Amino acid sequence: MFNRIQRIEPGPGQESVWDYPRPPRLEATPRRLRVVFNGQTIAETTRGYRVLETSHPPTYYLPPEDVLPGVLAQTERRTVCEFKGAARYWTVSVGEKSAPNAAWSYPNPNAAYAPMRDYLSFYASLMDACYVDDEQVQAQAGDFYGGWITSQVVGPFKGGAGTWGW
Repeated sequence: MFNRIQRIEPGPGQESVWDYPRPPRLEATPRRLRVVFNGQTIAETTRGYRVLETSHPPTYYLPPEDVLPGVLAQTERRTVCEFKGAARYWTVSVGEKSAPNAAWSYPNPNAAYAPMRDYLSFYASLMDACYVDDEQVQAQAGDFYGGWITSQVVGPFKGGAGTWGW
């Protein structure tokens, strides 16, 4: 299966997701991360983290104190990542508009991911827009992974049809 994947060679200033490690690496990012929902910026930070995992665009996590108060409500949904641990999910609401299970966090992540405890990640596909610096991201395909695709990463990316076994 893997030998049929055609890695895209990164250009200057780009990263290939095929050079990311497995297990994933957590790294702090000073880049400006911003999330917009129902026309309002609901989260903005320069103190985020990104998780880099083979075949995935980076997943960005923002500190809870940089999320607008009152826009998140915890849901019953839970999932488990073999690397990060158990995740809980959040509905995002602004005004009359809501997006169930649109954000998630790890309240007790495994040791390697402890710095991102309670940090929140948002599905770009369920928000009006998400940004890395001033670039609007493209959502990772599929409805399970939450990577943010920018012009600085190349794939192919896991998540679309036919990629589940990667």
